[in-house]
Amino acid sequence: MDLKTRHWDRMNNGGLTFTELGFGTAPLGNLYRAISDDDARATLDAAWNNGVRYFDTAPLYGLGLSETRLNPFLRGKPRNDYVLSTKVGRLIKPCAPEYRTGGGKWFDVPMRREHYDYSYDGVMRSFEHSFSRLGVDRIDILYVHDLCIFTHGSKEASDMRIEEFFGGRGYDAMVSLRDQGLITAIGGGINEWEVCQTLAERGDFDLFLLAGRYTLLEQTALDSFLPLCESRGIGIVTGGPYNSGILATGACKGAWYNYDPAPQDVIDRVTAIERVCQAHNVRLVDAAFQFPLLHPAHVTVIPGGQGVSEMESNLAAACADIPSALWADLKSEGLMREDAPT
Repeated sequence: MDLKTRHWDRMNNGGLTFTELGFGTAPLGNLYRAISDDDARATLDAAWNNGVRYFDTAPLYGLGLSETRLNPFLRGKPRNDYVLSTKVGRLIKPCAPEYRTGGGKWFDVPMRREHYDYSYDGVMRSFEHSFSRLGVDRIDILYVHDLCIFTHGSKEASDMRIEEFFGGRGYDAMVSLRDQGLITAIGGGINEWEVCQTLAERGDFDLFLLAGRYTLLEQTALDSFLPLCESRGIGIVTGGPYNSGILATGACKGAWYNYDPAPQDVIDRVTAIERVCQAHNVRLVDAAFQFPLLHPAHVTVIPGGQGVSEMESNLAAACADIPSALWADLKSEGLMREDAPT
């Protein structure tokens, strides 16, 4: 399958070419349920065989398992044929079983505990550890991971980690790696656009992986963050385009939103969006995937996939043809911001 691609070259250094459908590998770290190595490999093979060429991972995902599962898959693939990103901000250290990170979230994973470290040495060590787990010759993009309120529990704690990142020279480490040509781009993998904007205002970032904050359900990033990115040539990778599930499953019983059971107001809004989609004979999941790509700063969308069937659904969404009248109707019914690019 020939997936559409987008080329990004903010630094005039050749840039990177993204397939519009990328692969977010958190589910391959046994997120919420364990899958076998064979099933993980089959999902990755399905992605590759259908043209996916951007893969995002992180030390957190499965406490190293996501990166180690990518290792045999990427081995032997022509290195210039794909784009690879990972993240820094956590060191994953061995521990006793009772201290393992993510009980109830990561299943059947190594006995490891996360240690937040946004310092210069922490960034460099994390980068080296990821190289070892991935077994590749080059990592293209390095994101600082989870400097947000969602992860650290409060704005004060988030602000403290941001200060640690800049004051402890973790940011300087990332810039140094880029300046040396060891990576092509630096960015942030964050759950909140406000934190991304803070980073963009304080540093020279290339890309942001923004999870779940510019979707069919949420467009407040248009207030100030996305215009800032456009003005600076900063690219946006959308993670979590289905807001943890509800934009893929629809407003069904047990639907998930933002990693929790969906509240009634979200269920009601998705029900209304779904009704408009049905009137245009469009799957909700197709519209949800395509929507972020209508914004000019966006370079790729990376839904997760824990099995071949989910990957096939994502592929269908990436290739769907959405009539412009659908977006117009969503706006006229107050279900999408008028200033959202369509």
